[in-house]
Amino acid sequence: MLRTSKHALWLWLGLLATPAMSQSIVKQADRQFDMLAYSKAADLYEQALQTNTVVSKADVRAARAKLAYSYRQVRDTQSAERVYRELIADGELPTEYAQCYLYYAQALASNGKYREAQEAYEKYNAVQKDDSRGPTFSKLYRDVTVLSRNAGSYKVEFLNINTNKAEFSPMLYKDGFVFVSSQGNDNKLMKRVFSWNETPFLDLYYMPERKSVKAVKTASVGGTKESAQTARTNKGARALGRDEYTPPTSNDSRTVGHFGGINVSEGLGYEDKPITESARFSQSLNTKYHEGPATFSKDGSRVIFTRNNYTDGKYRESSDGINKLKLYAAEQKNGVWGDAKELELNSNEYSTGHPSLGPGTNGEPDQMLYFASDMPGGFGGTDIYVSRWEKDRWGKPVNLGPEVNTKGNELFPFVDEKGSLYFSSDGHAGLADLDIFFAPMSNDGLKAKTVINMGEPINSNKDDFGLVTDGERKLGYFSSNRRNGGADDDIYRFRREGSAFPCRELVVVVVDAQSKAPLANASLAVEDADNTSDKRELKTDAEGNVRICLDPDNEFRFLASSEGYQDNKIGFSSHSLQDDQPTRLEIPLAKPVPAEPVVTKNTLRGRVTTQLDKKPIAGVKVVLRNECDGTTQEVITGEDGSYSFETKAGCDYTLEAMKDNMGTMGSKITKEGVGSTDLVMFKKGDVIKVENIYYDLNKFNIRNDAAAELDKLVELMKKYPSMTIEMRSHTDSRSSAQYNKTLSSNRAKAAVAYLKSKGIKPTRLVAKGYGESLLVNKCKDGVNCPEEDHQQNRRTEIKILSFSEGAKK
Repeated sequence: MLRTSKHALWLWLGLLATPAMSQSIVKQADRQFDMLAYSKAADLYEQALQTNTVVSKADVRAARAKLAYSYRQVRDTQSAERVYRELIADGELPTEYAQCYLYYAQALASNGKYREAQEAYEKYNAVQKDDSRGPTFSKLYRDVTVLSRNAGSYKVEFLNINTNKAEFSPMLYKDGFVFVSSQGNDNKLMKRVFSWNETPFLDLYYMPERKSVKAVKTASVGGTKESAQTARTNKGARALGRDEYTPPTSNDSRTVGHFGGINVSEGLGYEDKPITESARFSQSLNTKYHEGPATFSKDGSRVIFTRNNYTDGKYRESSDGINKLKLYAAEQKNGVWGDAKELELNSNEYSTGHPSLGPGTNGEPDQMLYFASDMPGGFGGTDIYVSRWEKDRWGKPVNLGPEVNTKGNELFPFVDEKGSLYFSSDGHAGLADLDIFFAPMSNDGLKAKTVINMGEPINSNKDDFGLVTDGERKLGYFSSNRRNGGADDDIYRFRREGSAFPCRELVVVVVDAQSKAPLANASLAVEDADNTSDKRELKTDAEGNVRICLDPDNEFRFLASSEGYQDNKIGFSSHSLQDDQPTRLEIPLAKPVPAEPVVTKNTLRGRVTTQLDKKPIAGVKVVLRNECDGTTQEVITGEDGSYSFETKAGCDYTLEAMKDNMGTMGSKITKEGVGSTDLVMFKKGDVIKVENIYYDLNKFNIRNDAAAELDKLVELMKKYPSMTIEMRSHTDSRSSAQYNKTLSSNRAKAAVAYLKSKGIKPTRLVAKGYGESLLVNKCKDGVNCPEEDHQQNRRTEIKILSFSEGAKK
């Protein structure tokens, strides 16, 4: 009511205003805008434009652009949409206003208008072709229902810890919550606000009894749709991703991070107790400036948190006069947090925040620190970085690269106990504003294998961020401003009641086995291995494609057929798929061979075992390729590592085994049945003996017969492009130890030189001679042994130094 009355008064005064008065109002608005007081700036720009005395078209455009941006910053998306619509409807915008098309598209999506948002993104792409957000968001908004496929798997609940203030970014600590809130200072005599949106400064708060936190009701899947008046009234809300910490550098925003300290699956038996008043987390951590969310060490004794650049009572600014964010750490002794100390990752010239501790490559806790920063050299506004703990300090930050970071903002990293990354982004295609994404990481924690939008109901068309959960994503918590349409943030709990992933989108392509040409109108029968009565009969399109959505974690059989071709039956498993991106499966069909009207089928059986101790490996995908017609079959090994295939007589076959972070030499089976069906898989640290690499007496040059064997190693290195090896050469004990050491080193170097000559990068190869130091039998100096025993010691081996990915496709 007060705002409505104020607007009416301004409009009445505007009727009497002179152009000079209006110009004065614009100057006042510009001043508030430059001071980041967007709420006040919006009121003044509205007043100036309503008087109709800003007559210059350029001045009107500039005022509207700043007004729309002010609404964008205070999360009044309804008003932002209105003003951007007026701005764009006024004619083609100059080049310097290109971002307005992007902001208009984002406002439309935030208001649930995806079809209009798609058109706005296409317009933005036309004027800003180097930004991938245009085409990716436009593609998603043609059918946004793909992000609701798995909505039934999650139950989301609004919690009773929420108030009419903002609560966000929950962190599990001891038996309760630590969270961030603008509830205000307990000292009612002092009220401090930030001019951006007139909300109190932020502090850490602690809810000591997690079991008393109850669900008020099941939360709505989407964000609420506000009326224009409601949105106008709520315009003082904090801007997520453009928060109150500092002026609008893209990284200055709230964040959460937590790793492990308390098992996240605790507390499912929620007790019906009244909630106790939350207390400030620690007076030694909270200051008169902003304290953001934190991350705790696994044992809970160390905290890393975000704060304004304020240390030892001194408030510091960058060279351009902006107080940035920094990361601080403190240790707890005897139940008291000690003095906060700056991390070496900070700078006065850019912000660092959003900390989350994660495990190291061998599972050790607290070895990796993920955080967000707008430091120079990133991909967009805010990027996510990781730093490794090195003895007594954090190492040089590593950008997670284009798989995670975009031209937009990536924020709120969280790493679960398995090392998987969750983060929020407005640069990856999503439902609007910030969406939460999941990224399984490589073994070294430096690269995402893929990035998956969590979809509804975790995400909405408002801001969703600050997720914490367990490694299986059974139970978790996150923050969202969906409830009040962007007015403030609340904490939600979710429980997974179904599959962690939506159905698996599969594109099956039926092709001619000889020419690889697609076969249109071919028949494809799909059968669920667990439910043989569930069969689907489909037809390929003009490109030979069939698009189907399969249940996750299941096995299927496909029978492809086409007139004039032999049928081909292939098995397919969705167990090993790590993302929800479309997968392509090619089924070749061969024409019948008249000369062989009768085809005899045999059964090929084998086992897959480890290199080191020959133990069976379950869950390995084994692929059998028929070299006669190029058809393939796939099966998954059982608990005993066994597998079997049906084969046709008279054809050669090749075998491959596939499992994350493991490799194999593979095998070839001739049509006469010669070849091993038992596949051995190796991993990082394994030592593999290379057969038939011999040298002339006391020489180390590569002979022709040795080169043939080394060529097989060349193919293996090309097959696994991420693998690095140590070439190890050994001798028998005859001659002196020093002579043998030198000879073996020269032989190893010669072998490595040969691999380099075949195109293998030197950085992937290490040569080392061990001489007689690692004998495999008793034939040491002074022991009389037959020649065949000495021959066992004259061997060449390779040791796998690193191995992080599967075979090259």
